[in-house]
Amino acid sequence: MFDIREITQKSEEYPQELLNIPQAPKQLFLAGAPLIQERRIAIVGTRRFSSYGKQVALQFAAELAQAGLVIVSGLAPGIDTFAHQATVDQHKRTIAVAGSGLDPKSLYPKENLKLAQRIMETGGTLVSEYPPETVGTNYTFPQRNRIISGLSMAVLVVEAKKKSGSLITAEYAHRHKRKLFAIPGSIYSSNSRGTHIAIRNLGAVLAQSSMDILDELGLSGISSREDSSNLTPDEQKIFDALEVDMLTADQLTEQLGLPAQKILSILAVMELDGKIKNLGGSFVKAI
Repeated sequence: MFDIREITQKSEEYPQELLNIPQAPKQLFLAGAPLIQERRIAIVGTRRFSSYGKQVALQFAAELAQAGLVIVSGLAPGIDTFAHQATVDQHKRTIAVAGSGLDPKSLYPKENLKLAQRIMETGGTLVSEYPPETVGTNYTFPQRNRIISGLSMAVLVVEAKKKSGSLITAEYAHRHKRKLFAIPGSIYSSNSRGTHIAIRNLGAVLAQSSMDILDELGLSGISSREDSSNLTPDEQKIFDALEVDMLTADQLTEQLGLPAQKILSILAVMELDGKIKNLGGSFVKAI
């Protein structure tokens, strides 16, 4: 059982940012670390993610967390989950805003109970405006999106369909006068239609890197590029190939002309050294 506490608008811990938005929640239920004054950015996206969306969410969340921003998201399956996971993997603070009660019986989704525990163990906070034992509904999830936006100085939409909860969050960000960012995608992908709408209709800034976001927010960035000075020549070839796109071992073998067994051996060493990451069979550069 999580240690859940309630705060009201009169509580010192109640975030000032939320008081300034329309329909601010009268009370919040919290588990984990207190809410403090800090720089926060929301990262949201579709539950039916692509491999591209997963890669972007993991990379941007980790880099922005390393740069000192607290990552806010909705704990939902898909992009939200990856944003939280990447942050706790960096041992950084993240805030999960749930559309249900925070008790383990009600918290949605059930498969993220362990992630919720990790969020609290790494100094993060679970937030909900709904009391324990409240089951999430088609009403509660869109409503919580105003809190995700309200808590944040900026919102990044990674992937979103034309009609999606992520686009609702983007619309809230626009109303709340939060800085809005969106990741561009293929014109043929339904997962990019929402992000392109955010860019075209809501004034979202097109973000091609985390540095685009940090620069736009006026924050000092950090170098997210892996130091390649200690790579072997073959490791450098793999590293350069992954600079362009995430690739499978078979694709690297075909592209680089190296024996398959050698590629697999090098990949294993590079993954152990933290130079690359395995995203379910496809490899990307590490943060």
